[in-house]
Amino acid sequence: MFKYRIDSQLELKLLEPGDAGELFRLTDDNRAYLREWMPWIDMTQTEEDSRGFIESTRHKWAKGEGITAGILAEGKLCGVIDHHSLNWMNRKVAIGYWLAAPAQGRGIMTRACRAMIDYAFGELKLHRVEIMAGTANMKSRAIPERLGFTQEGVARGAQKLYDRYIDLAVYSLLADEWRLQSLDGGR
Repeated sequence: MFKYRIDSQLELKLLEPGDAGELFRLTDDNRAYLREWMPWIDMTQTEEDSRGFIESTRHKWAKGEGITAGILAEGKLCGVIDHHSLNWMNRKVAIGYWLAAPAQGRGIMTRACRAMIDYAFGELKLHRVEIMAGTANMKSRAIPERLGFTQEGVARGAQKLYDRYIDLAVYSLLADEWRLQSLDGGR
């Protein structure tokens, strides 16, 4: 079981089937907000859809293919963060995330990403972490920029978002860079 205490108010935990109701309610309550950037939102119409999502992420966890965690602020689910596209041969992973609208602006996602980066470089001994975000999604892009990632470029037309394709800003951070930030007191 994965549980990662970030600080006195924030923790990450592996989602369990029993979390499906809470996850679906959070998704449904934030549907209009999330729909702007999350192409999966229209495929999540019932609690059973959320349960299926959780079960698929638990299979990936069990096979060592990544982790999807609920973000709990003061014990209440407020978002989701994951390691996906885990590539053991090249020692790299991507981080994806979303946060409910009412939880925005409190540093929650920055702290959650920092924890997932620490886990990737510390526990998993990976070499590279990537984050991609829609070029116009300034809130999402602010996270890797705040955490010292390098923008490598733009992947043109890289994500289908309903009836169109959007460009994604591509960011990366290497383990040595993260260690140097730590030594410099930059995180």
